[in-house]
Amino acid sequence: MIKNAQYIISNPDVASCPQSTLPEYAFIGRSNVGKSSLINMLCHNPKLAKTSQKPGKTLLINHFLVDGSWHLVDLPGYGYAQAGQKQREALKKMIERYCLLREQLVCLFVLIDCRHEPQKIDLEFINWLGENGVPFAIVFTKGDKLGKVRLKENVEAYKARLLEEWEELPPVFVTSAETKLGGEELTAYIEEINQDLEISRSGDHE
Repeated sequence: MIKNAQYIISNPDVASCPQSTLPEYAFIGRSNVGKSSLINMLCHNPKLAKTSQKPGKTLLINHFLVDGSWHLVDLPGYGYAQAGQKQREALKKMIERYCLLREQLVCLFVLIDCRHEPQKIDLEFINWLGENGVPFAIVFTKGDKLGKVRLKENVEAYKARLLEEWEELPPVFVTSAETKLGGEELTAYIEEINQDLEISRSGDHE
């Protein structure tokens, strides 16, 4: 469980990100997928990440320090339709540079709105991550907006679509910022990776 999270810094490029050895867990998704709400729910702080009714609010790489031991990174949403071509290209480059160059990145959480059919832009991004060996997990958001049966059907249909191109699936989580669904599972997953990193680090020092 996350006890403390504080905003550290925002940057326009990976080169300016904090010089830190702490592991980083980044959150990304299409505009209006509920990213800020999910981050605030995980950190038990409704005001931590700025939520907005207007998509495209996050245009920088935002770092938050969690429990003094890891960074949560809020990345810009991709495919923001209202942005001009130039801004879209700049954001795409920023995201790609962060994913490929940031050595501290341990896992990228790709957020998907559970209400929608698989979208081309999400599938292309997921495949790009796979091709480039970026470790990631899939997080379905807005789980409270569907009944249990429909939610399960949508998630299973999405997995089936991914398995058309993937031999095995990355970890999959189903969440709701409203009902706190999936919050404990997500933070437990992060804690588990952090513990493994600690063990491997202490092994390196022996």
